[in-house]
Amino acid sequence: MWGILCVMMEICCIVTGKVQNVRYRDYVQTSATQLHLTGWVRNLPDGTVAVVAQGEPDLLKEFVEYLHEGSLQAQVEGVAVEWRTTKRQDDDFSIKF
Repeated sequence: MWGILCVMMEICCIVTGKVQNVRYRDYVQTSATQLHLTGWVRNLPDGTVAVVAQGEPDLLKEFVEYLHEGSLQAQVEGVAVEWRTTKRQDDDFSIKF
């Protein structure tokens, strides 16, 4: 009768710390793909990393925990998260250069 309604949300994150040149973007892409999230990750000129991810709220919350952990060489100091409604759906999770 009534199907399960999947609410798609989007998070925009800025990750600070030692997160560039430590395979952090690869780690983020792998984590997002395992959670079936879409979006992208990109290094920013100020040394931080920007992440936009789309998916179900529970999976996005789990993903934020992954962002805090980081790759083996990374030293994450903080993750600022902004929640918003998804305006357009990405097809996959990519690394932007």
